[in-house]
Amino acid sequence: MENLIKILQSKNIQPSHQRIKILEILVKNKDHMNVNMIYDELSKEIPTISKTTVYNALNTFAEKGLVHCLTITPEEMRYDYETKPHHHLLCKQCGRIIDVNVRCTYAEAMEIEGHSIEEIQGYFKGTCKDCLSRENHKTKN
Repeated sequence: MENLIKILQSKNIQPSHQRIKILEILVKNKDHMNVNMIYDELSKEIPTISKTTVYNALNTFAEKGLVHCLTITPEEMRYDYETKPHHHLLCKQCGRIIDVNVRCTYAEAMEIEGHSIEEIQGYFKGTCKDCLSRENHKTKN
């Protein structure tokens, strides 16, 4: 918990109990959660928390550069604690968004044709290995 407080303070974010818990969920969970997912998990521990509090905390985190907002699907925004440029795979079967390691020279240089790059949103759509494994298991049976 002390480490989470330091992370928030390093971004000039006041470390309230709710913000610490929201950050804890994001750090622990690599599934690129949306507001509803975070709220559902957090409300088990803090039943009095409102969805507005979650939205406000995530907006503050994004404004301060603590999280990265993903808009891979037009229906929802997801949040990623990993803010270094990287790519994602959207599984069309289960809907998970997964970090993938793809070398991108533009991301490494943060410039293209003399233009400065501030943000990169690269993603692939396909089927994740877990869903492929389930499909292969079904066809073998």
